[in-house]
Amino acid sequence: MKLLTTALVSTVVALPNLAIAQSADSRYCAALSDMYETYIETAGDKGGSATPAEVVIAIDKCQSDPTSSIPVLEKQLKAARLSLPPRG
Repeated sequence: MKLLTTALVSTVVALPNLAIAQSADSRYCAALSDMYETYIETAGDKGGSATPAEVVIAIDKCQSDPTSSIPVLEKQLKAARLSLPPRG
């Protein structure tokens, strides 16, 4: 019983920290997505190339899984020689 209580208390204490980290990652991912959509020409009225599938997936998953989305977007922005926005 004592082990269960300790585990429960540890979980409750850790949850706010996880929520803060996730929201910071989500905000950074959203900033990367905005930057990609603003500065990289894609198919449409600008006559650019199609957006790569992994980028479309990364943008869609920014809120639910920013940890896996951030590296994909950073790689694309760096390849386009753009400076990344500040993180945090």
